[in-house]
Amino acid sequence: MARLRDPETGCPWDVKQSFATIAPYTIEEAYEVADAIEQDDMAALKDELGDLLLQVVFHARMAEEADHFAFDDVAAAIADKMISRHPHVFGDHEAQTADDVKVTWEEQKERERAAKAADNGGGSVSALDGVTAALPALLRAEKLQKRAARVRFDWPDTQPVFEKIDEEIGEIREAMAEGGDSDRLEDEVGDLLFVVVNLARHLQVDAETALRRSNTKFERRFRAMETLLRETGRRPEDESLEALETLWQRVKREERSRRK
Repeated sequence: MARLRDPETGCPWDVKQSFATIAPYTIEEAYEVADAIEQDDMAALKDELGDLLLQVVFHARMAEEADHFAFDDVAAAIADKMISRHPHVFGDHEAQTADDVKVTWEEQKERERAAKAADNGGGSVSALDGVTAALPALLRAEKLQKRAARVRFDWPDTQPVFEKIDEEIGEIREAMAEGGDSDRLEDEVGDLLFVVVNLARHLQVDAETALRRSNTKFERRFRAMETLLRETGRRPEDESLEALETLWQRVKREERSRRK
């Protein structure tokens, strides 16, 4: 990477890049790692992990050029963090279960956030500090809710969550009946999605993973439906909704029969 970034003998594209221009690639590579895992493709996972590692190297090299830090500093920092957050392994703290470890981990993160706030001038510490705005919306909603739950701002079970879902659906219907203002509808739909994430959290379902799974399922079934149409010389855009729904249900039945 040092050679690629050399202003005189390096690659013009690599030399031109900055943290901001590389960040989207970093996010994309992380998703490709997740996809390889979902596909249980170990050869792809090896390649994608290498691509993701390259992103770390790229950022570290740019930071080193600006005299901020180097790759070794990144590795040392994460090693130090793992030691501090695992006192049951590297210290004398005891943790018998995975839940015990999660409690210790979150307590240490809370201390780190407080120390960071003190270093930045002693500003107030919020339970929501450190939940980055750049996370995918579903994932960020879940993390915000988990943080709020740690200070007991949470429903005790799923029943009031279902009631809130019904309430939010009612507010969407009301907004539609009153003219369907786009800004209001966006706000109300966002509220509904936020509450659905809360339901997933109470059910111990990862909302982001669940939606990715549904996306994959929809794509698989839609492609199968397209294949059935092609076999008879037809196209989806030429069919009625009723005909497409019939094919969709056929695909679902065939999937279920193969699982039996």
